[in-house]
Parts: sequence; C-alpha cells; structure tokens
Amino acid sequence: MPKIDEIEPTPNPNAMKFVLKEPLTWGVSRSYASAGEAKVDPLAAALFDIEHVSNVFYVDHWITVTQDGGADWQDLMRKLAVPIREAPAADADSARYAEQSASGLNMENLSEADREKLDRINQLLDDQVRPYLQGDGGDLYVVGLEGNRLMVHYQGACGSCPSSISGTLAGIESLARQVVPDLEVVAV
Repeated sequence: MPKIDEIEPTPNPNAMKFVLKEPLTWGVSRSYASAGEAKVDPLAAALFDIEHVSNVFYVDHWITVTQDGGADWQDLMRKLAVPIREAPAADADSARYAEQSASGLNMENLSEADREKLDRINQLLDDQVRPYLQGDGGDLYVVGLEGNRLMVHYQGACGSCPSSISGTLAGIESLARQVVPDLEVVAV
C-alpha cells in the first residue's frame, strides 16, 4: 500500500499532487476525466466516488486529483488519502506493461520523415517540457501529427489549468518549430 510522502499544491488551484513513497505504476500513466472512464481502474473509481473529484491522473510515485472547485481542500484531502493509501503498489508486471505501452499515436500511418519529426519533437518535450509539467502534477502526450499540425493532450493538473492552454502551449509551439518551422500546436 502506498504511503503518502507529501502533498503539494499545483499551479492549478483546483488540483493537488500527492507524492508517494511507493510507486503506483512503472512508467504507465493513467488519466481519467470522468467516473465513467475510471470504472476500469479501482483506484480512480474510488477517487471519483468522492464528491467534487473531476479528474484523476497518476504515474509512478505520484497522483494528481483535480476537483470541481466546490470543496474545501483540507476536507477533500482527508477523504482522498483513504483510497490512495489502500491502493496496491505497482508490481513487477507494471514494468513490462510500461515497455509495451504506446502513447496512442499510430506510427504506422506516418511517413519516415514524419516519424523522424515526431521523434525529435518528443525528445524536446522530454527534455524541456514534461519534467516541468510532471513537477506540477500533470503531463502531456502527442496525439497526432497531420501535415504541419501537432496535436497534444494535457493530463492531470495541466488538463484544466488556464496557463497550459495559453503560455505552455505557446512555449511548446516555439520549441517544436525548431524541428518544423511552420508547425502549429493545438491542445485537444
């Protein structure tokens, strides 16, 4: 059972990040925007059973829970701590699943040139963007590349944070234009 090491606020006032002593997964992120999506995940389902929870995102040693703005964080954190502490820690199979996990992007339909572009863009994101988003309780993944349009999806605290949709998106676009000069980056 994971023990909560610390609880950190995020730049999104409606999201809180729980840092754990034991991992929940090994590199496999889980993101749910509704109770319906979370039915397949016992931890996420238990968190959505708590009133005001609107998003659950977790990977490795941390979990970010976003609320709808209608709850007092002190009361809500006490309720959230129960299912988080009851969740099973990651097992050895999680590492194997992490290796098999794909971002959902179908690379087979892309030209070799587009694959190279995406690899370079993802490397930039890994080096210069994702560590900061993860530090704030969120993440992003690339959904697709169509011509000169890169589609990204924010997860966790970043999914409903106004600065993700404006400032961070502009920064990502600026970085990605090092690879594709006339690239447009959109959040989906």
